[in-house]
Amino acid sequence: MRKLILGFVFLIGLSVSAQTSKELIGKWQLIKWTKNGKDKSIQERFKTDQVFQVFKQNGDFESVIGTESHKASWKLSPDNSELTIISVLLPIKFKIDYFDPQKRIISTPGLGTLEYKKVAE
Repeated sequence: MRKLILGFVFLIGLSVSAQTSKELIGKWQLIKWTKNGKDKSIQERFKTDQVFQVFKQNGDFESVIGTESHKASWKLSPDNSELTIISVLLPIKFKIDYFDPQKRIISTPGLGTLEYKKVAE
């Protein structure tokens, strides 16, 4: 009985923390940015709070900042722990710190920690 309960808890833990390509598809808005332990102002940096990442099924990616849009591509590592966005042959790798169907937190040494919420398109 104890093994059954532990197995069930383990499976629930995997399902909550594992991000898959299918779950990533959609539009995500940047809601919080932290660098070196300090909150950064999205509005000051981007001159808008309308900062989005849009992931499409075919691997296409779009970064939207206000009225500007930049195209790229994306992929997840085989273990779904790392997100790579490739823009003009320059790959940027993000560690996936947290994910659920409505919230995603990623980080990279140069930018810090970025928190996104999923929004309707």
